[in-house]
Amino acid sequence: MPSRVVVGLQWGDEGKGRVIDSLAGEADIVVRYQGGANAGHTVWVDSKRYVFHLIPSGILHPETTCIMGGGMVVDLQALLDEIDGLNDRGINTQGHLFLSPRAHLVLPQHKGSEGLWEKRIGTTLKGIGPAYAQKYARLGVRVGDLYQEGLEEKLRLSLAEEDIQGLAQRLQEQGERIRPYIRDVEPLLNRALQEGKSLLFEGAQGTLLDIDQGTYPFVTSSHTTAGGACVGTGVGPTKIDEVIGVTKSYATRVGNGPFPTELGDELGELLQRDGEEYGATTGRPRRCGWLDLVALRYACQVNGVQRVALTKLDVLDRVPRIKLCVAYLYKGERIEEFPLSLDHCEPVYEELPGWENPTKGTRDFGKLPQKARDYIKRIVDYIGVKICWAFTGPRREDVVEMG
Repeated sequence: MPSRVVVGLQWGDEGKGRVIDSLAGEADIVVRYQGGANAGHTVWVDSKRYVFHLIPSGILHPETTCIMGGGMVVDLQALLDEIDGLNDRGINTQGHLFLSPRAHLVLPQHKGSEGLWEKRIGTTLKGIGPAYAQKYARLGVRVGDLYQEGLEEKLRLSLAEEDIQGLAQRLQEQGERIRPYIRDVEPLLNRALQEGKSLLFEGAQGTLLDIDQGTYPFVTSSHTTAGGACVGTGVGPTKIDEVIGVTKSYATRVGNGPFPTELGDELGELLQRDGEEYGATTGRPRRCGWLDLVALRYACQVNGVQRVALTKLDVLDRVPRIKLCVAYLYKGERIEEFPLSLDHCEPVYEELPGWENPTKGTRDFGKLPQKARDYIKRIVDYIGVKICWAFTGPRREDVVEMG
């Protein structure tokens, strides 16, 4: 059975949650490998909307085991709220949701200190950056520390919190509530692979927010690329069979940072409105623009993507002329490879006719308008990777499968 990684190819918000949900029915285990409650994965099932921040999107499949890997940073209260919310909606988590004790904790002071970064980076204020900073400074507190002696001493090393004793008590109380979910997941995953089980690795955010490969410094604090699946779970790279990339049919970005194809006009507002482009975590409106093929090809390369899922094709149904960025101009020089920085890069566009016909709910490639099929083909020709799914609406079944 295959082990697959599903990774975002833009700045996040590509629709990974719904792709995971579509593939999770074929998987024995779904594993989230990085990030924290700054993620927002939205899934629609039977007209019901589910938003996941920490728990893998595969939790809606009752036969699938879901794991939160050691590469994550976890806000215990947010996790408990998410578990309680699912249980209230009849989604059972007990017995098929597990959390690695190696995951680091997001502490109250992390969320407070992140406000210092907000104006520059445009973060979610969920404490993610400070939690990872303390992790790499070797001052972090891990989930497993909740069940060991010396928790207060570890908190004193990492925090300037006055009431360390009170904080330790609150964390231990939360730790008792999540104790049934704690599992040493690294041997569990490797044993599952030896038994021939199918694993699906779920990333949060997207490639262009990767701490190393993204548009630094306007990035997140973890490895969002496919390589992060190995780093964050203890599964070796030779065990990964396939990498699936997810991109929208246009581009969006939340937060600050360069965005060469951004549309600051009525068309950008149309994409925002028709695409319901508001952050699932923060509610902030997303910046919208044309699809950037230079960035998309780069993202496919650094992830080793073998197949691509294209989401929100139907959002372009009302656009008469569609542009694709095929190069940049930097100080008068044409650039066709993704640069170190996108600052001062102007997009070079190729223009295609829009199809101006409804595609929403279409499930057959042959029933898509010819110009929509031409659009998909042009993307494939440029990035050199096959698009195997095109999503045409929010429901599970709104997908065109192309092999």
